[in-house]
Amino acid sequence: MTSLESARELLREFPVADGHNDLPWALREQVRYDLDARDVAADQSAHLHTDIPRLRQGGVGAQYWSVYVRTDSPDPVAATLEQIDCVRQLLARHPGDLRPALTAADMEAARGEGRIASLMGAEGGHSIANSLGTLRGLYGLGVRYLTLTHNDNVDWADSATDEPRAGGLTVFGREVVREMNRVGMLVDLSHVAATTMRDALDTSTAPVVFSHSSARAVCDHPRNIPDDVLERLPVNGGVAMVTFVPKFVLQAAVDWTAAADENMRAHGFHHLDTTAEAMKVHRAFEERRPRPVATVATVADHLDHMREVAGIDHLGIGGDYDGTAFTPDGLDDVSGYPNLLAELLDRGWSKADLAKLTWKNAVRVLGAAEDVARGLQATRSPSNATIESLDG
Repeated sequence: MTSLESARELLREFPVADGHNDLPWALREQVRYDLDARDVAADQSAHLHTDIPRLRQGGVGAQYWSVYVRTDSPDPVAATLEQIDCVRQLLARHPGDLRPALTAADMEAARGEGRIASLMGAEGGHSIANSLGTLRGLYGLGVRYLTLTHNDNVDWADSATDEPRAGGLTVFGREVVREMNRVGMLVDLSHVAATTMRDALDTSTAPVVFSHSSARAVCDHPRNIPDDVLERLPVNGGVAMVTFVPKFVLQAAVDWTAAADENMRAHGFHHLDTTAEAMKVHRAFEERRPRPVATVATVADHLDHMREVAGIDHLGIGGDYDGTAFTPDGLDDVSGYPNLLAELLDRGWSKADLAKLTWKNAVRVLGAAEDVARGLQATRSPSNATIESLDG
């Protein structure tokens, strides 16, 4: 049996529980939630990284659907509610394939039924608009993790890709983490500054997750996790889910992106500008200096390092499909997970290791958060603190 055949066999028993997929945002941007125009029951490879046939082909058994909204959204709470509604519409349209999941037990039930457990994660603390009541409201609607920041700081936490302001978490930021622990919502530390990671680990009494982050020691990008933080996961019980985004996993891609961004600025454009004039400048740069290409082996290098530092019980997968323009060769879309497992088998990872990576760790961490929440709810009332009262 080849490594790829062994990987596919393993995934039939222990499928991938992926920490982050931006399909709802792609559906918003491309077709304004017209799910007939992007029917994921059929092949959508011309438009999306994700559809049900390729999820099945890739051995996906659980998916956290990101209900991300932009940090500059004029009404981020309303936009997040629309994203949640999109996920609910998807579940209603495809009940034979997608099963709503709120708990670790729901994930296991979906696995037993042969359906894809569908959970939700809100990407960025701006989605709660500095309101603990809104945080609880999102939990009530099914959101099971909150990424504390996206690319920009929030009033109470520093992002990895913004200028430091709070120095990590503010007093209110710590209260957000405590309230997430109380309700059972996972604290997601992807996108946050290393100072925020450390403050959250100091504060949280429940395991944390990194829904889509890789190793800083392997690729020096601020979105990645420093070794001193990875070293704390065994005590915390948390899980770091490796991402596939080339500019977060391949150092040459980090350097290329920085040069491409500087080229755009030198020509008077914002680096995220996608107008025809800006893209002409960008394409000319790419012709002169071809984009570096990540591979399955690139991602496996991160997992090898993360296993050495944090241990096999603290690793997972968070591909970030439909949230990135580029993907590694061999991980082109959600059908590619078996290729990663085959690479790891070739590197000596055992089937027991891979079962933890794909499924067991993700289920355990959500169940642990539920256990912590039950204990806290027996001793503590909901917090009604405000950012004004705590941060002044």
